[in-house]
Amino acid sequence: MSESEFLALAEATLTAIEAALDRLNDEDVLDVECSRSGNVLEIEFIDNGSKIIVNSQAPMQQLWVAAKAGGFHYNRVGAQWIDSRDGSELFAALSGLASAQAGVAVTLA
Repeated sequence: MSESEFLALAEATLTAIEAALDRLNDEDVLDVECSRSGNVLEIEFIDNGSKIIVNSQAPMQQLWVAAKAGGFHYNRVGAQWIDSRDGSELFAALSGLASAQAGVAVTLA
């Protein structure tokens, strides 16, 4: 994959994550605030102040996630972002991480 293809996919993914969380916030499922600075998406859980950071790493063509549970690296495999260690899919993993940090069931799609 070319760098420009990676950057476009990473941007679309960060935008989709932010939109899904904003929608859950608007529906009063979750009290969360998202902020973007370039290739970094910061997700703050208002009730407890914890954060999840998602960012793209163009040199390695990965998306990185930092959460209370640890750090995770995702590679593009077909049409999905897959964790380099455990094979989990990004949106499913983020759903679990966000649920754990928010204390409510969160499903990102």
